[in-house]
Amino acid sequence: ELPPTADQPDNLGSLEANLESRRVKLGRIHERGIDPYPARFERNCTATEAITRFVAAETANRLGSADPVVLAGRITSMRVMGRAAFLDLRDASGTVQAMLRQNVLGDDYSLLPDLDIGDFLGVSGNMMRTRTGQPTVEATTITILAKGMRPLPEKWHGLRDVETRYRQRYLDLIANPEIADTFVQRSRVISGIRRFLDDRGFVEVDTPILVPIPAGAHARPFITHHNALDMQLYLRIATELYLKRLIVGGLDKVYEIGRVFRNEGIDQDHNPEFTLLESYEAYADYNNVMEMVESLVSTLAIDLHGSPRVPYGEGFIDFTPPWQRLSLPEEIHRRCGVDIDQYPDAESLIGKAAEMGLDPAPREARGRLIDKMLSVYVEPHLVQPSFLIDYPEDMSPLAKGRPDKPGYVERFEAFAAGMEIANAYTELNDPGVQRARFAEQEHLRAAYGDDEADRTDEDFLTALEYGMPPTGGLGIGIDRLVMLLTGQATIRDVLLFPQMRALSSDADDDHDSR
Repeated sequence: ELPPTADQPDNLGSLEANLESRRVKLGRIHERGIDPYPARFERNCTATEAITRFVAAETANRLGSADPVVLAGRITSMRVMGRAAFLDLRDASGTVQAMLRQNVLGDDYSLLPDLDIGDFLGVSGNMMRTRTGQPTVEATTITILAKGMRPLPEKWHGLRDVETRYRQRYLDLIANPEIADTFVQRSRVISGIRRFLDDRGFVEVDTPILVPIPAGAHARPFITHHNALDMQLYLRIATELYLKRLIVGGLDKVYEIGRVFRNEGIDQDHNPEFTLLESYEAYADYNNVMEMVESLVSTLAIDLHGSPRVPYGEGFIDFTPPWQRLSLPEEIHRRCGVDIDQYPDAESLIGKAAEMGLDPAPREARGRLIDKMLSVYVEPHLVQPSFLIDYPEDMSPLAKGRPDKPGYVERFEAFAAGMEIANAYTELNDPGVQRARFAEQEHLRAAYGDDEADRTDEDFLTALEYGMPPTGGLGIGIDRLVMLLTGQATIRDVLLFPQMRALSSDADDDHDSR
């Protein structure tokens, strides 16, 4: 049985009693003329810095000349012993103990009964060691910085209810401070990506999030309406077509890191909004992009772990280049015995997919059926970093065809730990062929009911008609990459605020508002 969380105590009465107690204490603080929510407080160090400086001064025998510390944090424990009290104060860097004495603080010591675990407190004073040897701030002043009006999650067990952790991430971070490490590492990954691409001469750009045509990927879009323009718009499903417009315009190396939105299901490696890196490099092809991906990911692994070998689950994932290159049709044949070249159209492949128990729709596109075989039979085996190449044209409407292998394109997807982390190709730059590919996608939408098929973007086709040089393009799902580099098994653990199903009361409120 899970321990009670902050808003789910053993019984409602205990919560109400706690809330009322805090309201009474807040009132007493106001009566003393104290603002329990001041606008500012100037620190001169963090908790960890205070301890580090004290130990350094102690080692150098310079304690007498050490400056007083001024620090602040959330109260995470209180031990009151008559005329003295010990408080643990935690900030983003760590925890430090503060000692409060009545004979030092005077009247301010009488504030102690109105403090609770969870309040923010500022203290100033000199560092010292207690009888047990613990570095401690001997407070000469205290300042209430924020009175907490709700109790924190249960002290000894922390917050364990998964739903509450994701819905109220702030409680998760309070109760399980180690969780913050994952998001600090995520920030380092994104900074590392920017540094890597900037050093290679790429220019970071921003493209529209609200778009008139949701193109550039196989996905259902979110729809919205612009009131002033009285037009239907969509949240972007990719940044690809805008970035390729910039290649047309003469920016030879561009990239964007930003949110994209796809109206799809939620599972351990899918969230309807996610962070995507897309980059485009003129005069490069998908072989050049493969080498760049290997170098980028191994560099990030070394930055985080000091090695390209990253702990994951019970083993390791080794991102050391070069990664293995595998042919998609050969892997499908090896894993499930199907030679996709023997099934050149959707009708013939539907029958085979039905025999295999893949539950195809009565009319389902060939590319989608091949993707199902890939997901079910091949992806789970791609634990170590791998590039799958030789993708059928049916699956890749924006990729350049292979001149040596009709029906296939110059595309790869990168996999590790059984999931896709990157998608790239030599970009299709022939406007006539691209128009025909878009027309085929529209046919799939009409004939097969494929609402995720790509859409025709006339302005993009116009841009291509002005000429786009040979280009290598890349997309990396940053959330999944962070999962791999931090050893997380679900995408929700690398998103601070993952999308969640509405609580029943929220759903009712939303219905009423409509």
